[in-house]
Amino acid sequence: MFEAGDIREWRGHDVVDRDGHKIGTLESVYVDTVTDQAFFATVTMGLPTRRRLAFVPLGGATVGPGYVKVTYSKDVVKKAPAIDTDGELPATEEPAVFAHYELDYATGAGGERRLARR
Repeated sequence: MFEAGDIREWRGHDVVDRDGHKIGTLESVYVDTVTDQAFFATVTMGLPTRRRLAFVPLGGATVGPGYVKVTYSKDVVKKAPAIDTDGELPATEEPAVFAHYELDYATGAGGERRLARR
């Protein structure tokens, strides 16, 4: 396994937890607007009639043959804030995504959003 140079190239691949259990499929990447680095991914999960996109941090993520491995367990990701498969993350809900994973949250210097979908 190795750290991905550009995680966006892995869209559509399986996302697995630290123990190798499949969580879902990598849908999109959200970058930190302060650093322009990939920070969160949305993972398609759920039953075919009830799909949703759950947020998972990409810090420490690695890639292997056909998958992206994140550092959080499947159970933690399943309980993470999520959006509909055609939804957008409202700015007012950004803090909850960070809080779920016990990550520090602060808006940009001008009060702008912290996450941007790429």
